[in-house]
Amino acid sequence: MSPEVNLVAQLLSKQIEATGPISVADYMRAANSAYYAKGDVFGVDGDFITAPEISQMFGEMVGIWLADLCIRHNNPANCQYVELGPGRGSLASDALRTMQRFGITPSVHFVETSEALRSVQLAKVPAAQHYNRIEDLPDDGPLLIVANEFFDALPIKQLIATHAGWRERVLARDRSNKFLPMPGMRPMDEMVPSEFRAAPSPSIYETCPDASAIVYELAGRLAAQGGVLLVIDYGYSLPGLGSTLQAVKDHQSVNPFENPGGCDLTAHVNFLEMANLGRMRNLRVSGPIDQGSWLKALGIDVRTQTLAMASPERAEELQAMRDRLIDSAEMGHLFKVLAISAENWPVPEGFASTGLNA
Repeated sequence: MSPEVNLVAQLLSKQIEATGPISVADYMRAANSAYYAKGDVFGVDGDFITAPEISQMFGEMVGIWLADLCIRHNNPANCQYVELGPGRGSLASDALRTMQRFGITPSVHFVETSEALRSVQLAKVPAAQHYNRIEDLPDDGPLLIVANEFFDALPIKQLIATHAGWRERVLARDRSNKFLPMPGMRPMDEMVPSEFRAAPSPSIYETCPDASAIVYELAGRLAAQGGVLLVIDYGYSLPGLGSTLQAVKDHQSVNPFENPGGCDLTAHVNFLEMANLGRMRNLRVSGPIDQGSWLKALGIDVRTQTLAMASPERAEELQAMRDRLIDSAEMGHLFKVLAISAENWPVPEGFASTGLNA
C-alpha cells in the first residue's frame, strides 16, 4: 500500500475503535475523497476509462445536444455550462468546441473538490471556474448541467435484511484487521420501500441520499433559472435488491473493502428517483434511455463516418470506439441517459417514447 492508502485505513480503523462500526456510506466517502485527491486516475494508464476518454465523439454529441437546445430556445443570454466532476476536462473541451461551431459560447463552471484534478481540467479548459459546492454556482442565468459518471461515485447507504428486520450495513474490523461488513444494530425498516420489506435475509437495498439532495437542489435551480440537467451514468430505471458496490483498480475488479483510497468505489445510480425528484419541481423529465440509443439518435454513426473519411487510416479504430460507446455488450445498455429540463425550454432530442418520459 502507498502511504496515503495506509493513512485512510488507519484513520477509519481509529474511528471504528473510538465510536464503533462505520456505515458503508462513511467508508465510501472517505475512500473516494482520498482516491480522487491523488489526481489523474483516468484513461489507459489509470484505473478506468470513461466515455469522453474513449472518443471525442462522445463529447461532441453532448455539445450538439446542448447547442440544439440553446438554438431552439433562441440562444438565451448569460447561459452557463456546468459540469459535475469533470474528470480530465475532456468532455467539456469537446462539447464546448462543438457548441462554439454553432455560435453557442457559455461561461464554464466546474464542480470539483480535488485540487490535483482542477489543474488537469484547467489545462484542457483554461476558462473554467471551479467550485466546491453546487450551492455556490451562479444564480443569474440558465444552467446547462452535465453529470457524466458523477453520481455513481457518491456514497451509498446499504440496508440489509436480517431475521430481526432491516439494518444498515456497517463495517467493523476483524481479528486480522480487515474491514468486515455486517448488519448494524439500529432498525431501518422505514427506509426500505414497502414492496421490499418482506425480502429474505440477507437481501440488500441501496439508497444514495447525497445524489437525491444534489438533484433536488439542481432541479430547484433549473425551475428558477432555466436550463437542463443531463445525467449519463450506469444504473437502473427501476430499483431492486442486491449490492451494486464495486471497486476498480488498474481496469480490474477488486474487493471494495480492501485498500480504501487506492481504488475507485462506485455503485449503480437510481434513475427513477432522479426522475421523480425532477417531477417534484414541476420540470420536464426525458428518459432514462440507453446510452447507445441516445448517441445513435444524435448522429454518432454519421460522425464516425465523417471522421473515417477524413482519416481513412483510422477507420477501424473509430469504428471500435463507436462500438464501445453504443453496443449493448459494452457501454450502450448499462449506461443510461436522463434529462431534466425547465418546462419553458424545448423538448430535448434523442429520447424515445419508452422509458420514464413525462
